[in-house]
Amino acid sequence: MGDIQSLLIWAIPVLFAITVHETAHGWVASKLGDHTAKMMGRLTLNPIKHIDPVGTLLVPALLYLSSAGFIFGWAKPVPINFNALHSPKRDMLWVALAGPGVNLLMVIGWLIVVAIADTLNMPFLVLMGGAGIFVNLLLAIFNLLPIPPLDGGRVLSSLLPGRLSYQYDQLEPYGLFILVGLLFLGVFHNVVWPIVYFLLVGLSDLSGFNLINLIIVDLLG
Repeated sequence: MGDIQSLLIWAIPVLFAITVHETAHGWVASKLGDHTAKMMGRLTLNPIKHIDPVGTLLVPALLYLSSAGFIFGWAKPVPINFNALHSPKRDMLWVALAGPGVNLLMVIGWLIVVAIADTLNMPFLVLMGGAGIFVNLLLAIFNLLPIPPLDGGRVLSSLLPGRLSYQYDQLEPYGLFILVGLLFLGVFHNVVWPIVYFLLVGLSDLSGFNLINLIIVDLLG
């Protein structure tokens, strides 16, 4: 398969995944009282508005070229003023879950794409659908790691009692360094990937498609 086709197979699902993920955070925040993202023009499906030159482009490229064993990156976070939410501690939970939640919904959407493309004998769209399933599962599970400022960190902070929540939030300035350290120590291979693999097996059983073969052999092999 040509390089352009391979690029499109991955680039389109990745752009959709990060764009809808970030927009979902801002949309739910807006519904719960914080209109910061809306006022700053971030409630949009235009991927350019959500791309971080360093986190979305440079860091993943460097990790790929250095054969680090994993790819790590981030989009430009949607600005959220948690104090503007109707109930900051409670609503922070729903704002944080919106991103991973919409990624899981997109997994279902890409699975439908795979089913239709397979019926119509469109192998290019089958591969793109497989990439979409993999990328969105990966993004959802990765973001649910309980490390601030990831969504999982926000979820845990909202569930902890006030004092513990405040103390936990103090880790946020160091969260990126903690996360990179954990990745090099194997948290991706030992935590994130097993969960993603388990979900792929479950989706394969439910759908009748061999997603493990499609993703691991055809796309990643």
